[in-house]
Amino acid sequence: MSHLFPTYQRWEVEPKLAKGTKLLAVNGKEYLDFTSGIGVCNLGHRPQNVYETVKKQLDQFWHVSNLFPVSIQEEAANLLATSSGLDFVFFANSGAEANEGAIKLARKATGRNKIITFQKSFHGRTFATMAATGQDKVKTGFGPMLESFVYVPFNEIESLKKEMGNDVAAIMLEIVQGEGGINVVQEDFLDEIGKLCTQYGALLIIDEIQTGIGRTGKSFAFKHFNIKPDIVTVAKGLGSGFPIGAVIGKHELGEYFTPGSHGSTFGGNPISISAAIATMKTIFQASFLKEIEEKSQLLFKKLNEQVSKLSIVKDIRGLGLMIGIELTQEVGPILKELRDEGLLVLSAGEQVIRLLPPLNVSNDEIDQAVELLIQVLKR
Repeated sequence: MSHLFPTYQRWEVEPKLAKGTKLLAVNGKEYLDFTSGIGVCNLGHRPQNVYETVKKQLDQFWHVSNLFPVSIQEEAANLLATSSGLDFVFFANSGAEANEGAIKLARKATGRNKIITFQKSFHGRTFATMAATGQDKVKTGFGPMLESFVYVPFNEIESLKKEMGNDVAAIMLEIVQGEGGINVVQEDFLDEIGKLCTQYGALLIIDEIQTGIGRTGKSFAFKHFNIKPDIVTVAKGLGSGFPIGAVIGKHELGEYFTPGSHGSTFGGNPISISAAIATMKTIFQASFLKEIEEKSQLLFKKLNEQVSKLSIVKDIRGLGLMIGIELTQEVGPILKELRDEGLLVLSAGEQVIRLLPPLNVSNDEIDQAVELLIQVLKR
């Protein structure tokens, strides 16, 4: 028997070796990986520059705790602050931890408790982030949720206005709802959110756990829009597979996260920090971000021209290299067929195929993935 709790519905593919976009299973079969470890391996598997940077740190020290100044934490924080346009950074170990920190910070800074999130959102599986998530399926069986979270329909401004008031600490949203179906925020809706936050003195928290670090063709997805958040959370793609998350906040929030107010034993671990620095130095280059946009345009063009016409396909949507293909039926069996053909993809809800290829995927690999999608979806 397995001694692991059965919390995951694991696939039949056990990895043996992975490099770039390719994953080799223990049975000898090779796969084209368009999951990127659920949006984590944004530079593909085992990128050389990250490997070399991590190896150098492994030869120095692994862990000392946050009682010590660690200069590479400052370097990583500077990269995040500069790229986001914000000021202060707190390092955590995951996206859920980053969102927990953001929730605590917003409540403390405003002195208010109510936080508005959105239906079909996903913010994590800890108790606060589970309560923040606008999907009942993640809450089943865990008893009463943490109070003061309110969920409104995504992209519906009138519903949001009805919940706004002087008791709202923050509005928290994803620019693209990942687990909820690859739903992209509408520009006018986001503009109104900004105005409402200003009007009522609420903070704007943007959850960039899946969309950040180049996934949408910008360093952060909110940069596609004319909006300035108060708090941004990031994780997945930040460490190229090493566990790390971060809360990024504006300068005025610094007085609310002081010694003893928040902390983490492993947050800012030197190994993960070194991986994050190498990852950001690559992805945040203007030329690299431009290439992501070009690859996104190519992939969307091929999907719209060749895949959208299939009878089983209902919609194709997304931003950058975060793409959803909505079908007229459940995607579970289709994901299995795609794996049988050598393509690894994800679901985003029951009827949406989620494509999260590495950001440095080649044009030929995009062609190969589209051909496999057509082959399976035509059956």
